[in-house]
Amino acid sequence: MIKVGIVGGTGYTGVELLRILARHPKVQLQTITSRGAEGATVAQMYPSLRGVVDLTFQAPDKAMLERCDVVFFATPHGVAMEMAPALLKMGVRIVDLSADFRLQDPETYRRWYDHTHTCPELLAEAVYGLPELLRSRLRNAKLVAAPGCYPTAVQLGFRPLIKAGIVDIDHLIADCKSGVSGAGRAAKVDMLMAEMGESFKAYGVPGHRHLPEIRQGLEAITGQSVGLTFVPHLLPIIRGIHATLYATLKPGMGADIQQLYETAYAAEPFVDVLPAGSHPATSSVRGANTCRIAVHRPQNENVVVILSVIDNLVKGASGQAVQCMNLMFGLPEVMGLEMPALVP
Repeated sequence: MIKVGIVGGTGYTGVELLRILARHPKVQLQTITSRGAEGATVAQMYPSLRGVVDLTFQAPDKAMLERCDVVFFATPHGVAMEMAPALLKMGVRIVDLSADFRLQDPETYRRWYDHTHTCPELLAEAVYGLPELLRSRLRNAKLVAAPGCYPTAVQLGFRPLIKAGIVDIDHLIADCKSGVSGAGRAAKVDMLMAEMGESFKAYGVPGHRHLPEIRQGLEAITGQSVGLTFVPHLLPIIRGIHATLYATLKPGMGADIQQLYETAYAAEPFVDVLPAGSHPATSSVRGANTCRIAVHRPQNENVVVILSVIDNLVKGASGQAVQCMNLMFGLPEVMGLEMPALVP
């Protein structure tokens, strides 16, 4: 059995990790930490896990994390980088759901997260946790940087087009929408139902923290610099990411885009390319570790429109993190993740 610890288990990604890992046949939940909830049981904070998870929140310094085989960090940025070096030296593997190890350049991290990286020497060792792009490296990884939710939907959506070299990579557009759980569990006035209900707005238009992460991933696919306009929006729903992606075909490129995507993802257990003409809804992936993609070429002209939907807490966070753990420990990639979406 894989002995698992979770640091920062009181937020939405933390409880989603618990929900998934509690039913994983090869996992033994060892410990879960929270300074603010120390001494409280998981069931007290999340009654949905009563009778499922029998753990008590502990302070990180009392949690005996060194006894774990792998530790998940479901924490704000800045926490994992402080604890990771010591754990790695003790042979503990790490899957970090924060942004601490996603960006390869420490100066880029400092600029976008307003925080100086304390262990930049580990950035080269960290493997970006998008299995569809880096599966072979994840199998031997000691430190995994789980992708953000927007970057997951956008990179999976654009990847086949960029890899095929058939679109103008200087003018890509990602028009994305997220449910409010993506903002975390902390109380915020602008996240109140009375503020969000029956409303819809863009945010972070001058620059969102996920922009450099998306660019970094797309540039790794093509080996060239990428021009990307990324505009996130907030929807009055709890879960879900809907990414509408636009790319312009290069002159003379008349490829069968539908076939391109079906071939690219034919062997991927968690990417579902829908039949031509489909319009995926966020509800079709709620609670599932699945990215559903639909391909369009309106009026058969030179603009390709890709629709990519995920659950921001599952494929966009905790489910994908468990997918990475499976690869790290030589388990079937789908183990513990073969749950269909929740309907309604």
